Amino acid sequence: MSVAGKVAIVTGASRGIGRQVAIQLARLGAKVVVNYASSREKADEVVTTIEKLGGQAAAIQADVSKVSEVEALFSEVLRRFGHVDILVNNAGIMENHAIEDVTEEIFDRHFAINVKGTYFACQQAMKHMAPGGTILNFSTSVSGAMLPTYSVYAATKGAVEQLTRQLAKEFGPKGIVINCIAPGQVATELFLSGKSPELIDSFRRMNAFGRLGEPEDIANVVELLVSDKARWITGQTIRVNGGFN
Repeated sequence: MSVAGKVAIVTGASRGIGRQVAIQLARLGAKVVVNYASSREKADEVVTTIEKLGGQAAAIQADVSKVSEVEALFSEVLRRFGHVDILVNNAGIMENHAIEDVTEEIFDRHFAINVKGTYFACQQAMKHMAPGGTILNFSTSVSGAMLPTYSVYAATKGAVEQLTRQLAKEFGPKGIVINCIAPGQVATELFLSGKSPELIDSFRRMNAFGRLGEPEDIANVVELLVSDKARWITGQTIRVNGGFN
């Protein structure tokens, strides 16, 4: 599973799943770009953790909802490392709102970060990623369920799944694979925020194992999908959810 010498960008890597993915890719030998939007201190902590493990990492700020900053992110990575081999589009937001409470600002913010950020990072990968690279986008297993208050969030992730499918044959001629990971409920700050203990317990009971996922459960699948053993998988959405749906 080694990715020694490869350069990996992980967006939204200052916490949660992105943090764990960054650390595990570094353990496999990748040089990791820890992207963050505003949490500089947390991003630096991830870099420090990687360096203590003997790895190499750099924290680079970019708000993926802004195309100019996505372009600047790739330019800075190329300046520092010379190439890009792995892109993990993990940055995202999730807010739960009943339809009558959704404002235009809420709707636009979700699509700007979750969809536009992913799409234009893929565009930069098409321009700059080395042949034989890997792109992993993030969806959600909620898109396969029918849950109240998740309409906007699930809609953004459904879009991510479709752009992943449609881009597969554009990236194929460069030998670049592109897939989508759709986690179930994972015990991250993003997921747990604002939820009562009773609601969290109800989510535990929705899967086959009666527990929430952990960031490592998702990062383990990232390890497989960035490896040479997964080069025949592209344009797919992999549901990593403990049997949630």
